[in-house]
Amino acid sequence: MTATRILSLSAFLIILGGLVPVLAQEPDAVQRWRDDPTTIFEADEIDLDAFRWIARPVIVFAEAPQMPAFQEQMGYIADDIGQLVRRDVVIVTDTDPAAMSEIRQRLRPRGFQLTLLGKDGAVELRKPFPWHMRELSRSIDKMPIRQREIREGS
Repeated sequence: MTATRILSLSAFLIILGGLVPVLAQEPDAVQRWRDDPTTIFEADEIDLDAFRWIARPVIVFAEAPQMPAFQEQMGYIADDIGQLVRRDVVIVTDTDPAAMSEIRQRLRPRGFQLTLLGKDGAVELRKPFPWHMRELSRSIDKMPIRQREIREGS
């Protein structure tokens, strides 16, 4: 190896060594979710990208927390949250259109909307009405990454 290559490799390892501790730290929201996977987050509390390859975000949008469809959906979630915990789902709510959260800007809901993202961050499902956890669980179970998880027993 030439001296230049050795120096470049050394510089790379020094830089990488400095980044590893930063990469190893998870954002607070991810750690909070790992500590309690039944935590329901507000849209302004989290960065969806922090959950990429870790969890499947389910975002419940509404014009206000008093909206009947929102109340119904949150009731379905509360009644059977264990189905979502087993499928690595993080629940996020956004009931303040005026705040224009980053998540709302990215997903552009109209009125009530239930949105499911895959672990890869892609939108897998959008529903303009409340969905039972049984239906949502079935949709998740059909996703390729979830199929692999089922096969591997994780």
